[in-house]
Amino acid sequence: MSLTLDTYRLLGRSGLRVSPLALGAATFGTEWGWGAERDEARKLFDRYVERGGNFIDTAVTYTNGSSERLLGEFTRDSRESLVLATKYSTMRRPGDPNSGGSHRKNLFASVEASLRQLNTDYIDLLYLHMWDSTTPVEEILRGMDDLVRQGKVLYVAISNAPAWQVSRMQTVADLRGWSPLVALQIEYSLIQRTGERELLPMAREMGLGVVPYSPMGGGVLTGKYSRDDLTGKVTGSEESSRKSHNQALGWVTERNLAVADTVGEVAKELGRTSAQVALAWTLRNPDVTAPIIGARTLTQLEDNLGALEVDFTASQLARLDEAGAVDPGYPHAYLASDLARAQIQGDLKIEARG
Repeated sequence: MSLTLDTYRLLGRSGLRVSPLALGAATFGTEWGWGAERDEARKLFDRYVERGGNFIDTAVTYTNGSSERLLGEFTRDSRESLVLATKYSTMRRPGDPNSGGSHRKNLFASVEASLRQLNTDYIDLLYLHMWDSTTPVEEILRGMDDLVRQGKVLYVAISNAPAWQVSRMQTVADLRGWSPLVALQIEYSLIQRTGERELLPMAREMGLGVVPYSPMGGGVLTGKYSRDDLTGKVTGSEESSRKSHNQALGWVTERNLAVADTVGEVAKELGRTSAQVALAWTLRNPDVTAPIIGARTLTQLEDNLGALEVDFTASQLARLDEAGAVDPGYPHAYLASDLARAQIQGDLKIEARG
């Protein structure tokens, strides 16, 4: 069934309604060597909102603050109808140890910086951006809850953290009566499916809406990479700068290019683009609330939005699933084996219900 940007979904165990595709604003500004200048970023924002989109994702340090500052300008006349999500914990001032991390001092300073840059008096959704492995969970949760009680933040969430820590935090929040986490942002795509082992099942059980970033694997699944890019040799253009970044992240591998080949084959059969197929595969996962799209041009955005209309045959879906499948690992593979089931239930026939 086709979706539209105003086919709103509830975000986790909350009443907050968000579009099925979030607009990523990490491309707003060119300070990182790629991205959209102000006028192009404005076109992206306007088109997304015109189509019914209401869920916009940024962070306090994206493009050195330009992302939030541009959003503060663009949202001036439509702030109340939008869900603005931002993040804290990445270092804002190199050399200052307390300008990064998950602790209370950086949490409050980052939120104040975001409020100024976004030109707003509240943040709809605040993520802890990256787990720092040092700050006690009680300090994080209490700080987040204080901000909610002050009205500066409406909902809290987490990104890039171990599943066991997220579930621990959710349990502590429930026991203490603090604001619960409502969303989990993770890297998830046909070439990055390790989240299926622990993170996605945890989110389902703990009431977290999953908001995947890099649903196209840094562009690998769009088909713009070839085996020549495995060498890592790039030139000085903006596009090659982006490619070099993705190569450094380890996205450009033989295995991932093979997955991209399968995506391209299915796209050809459907008369769609590879980007649309990759996004549509992520969208159909019932654990996923809203993948983040990070377009740099209006053409790319329009292409990405076409994923809302893509539907697969059972055969096409099976091929995509097989191409990007990951080993579930222990104990999941063992517990799903015939041997384990026989040891647990013998000859009994027991039907599992989701």
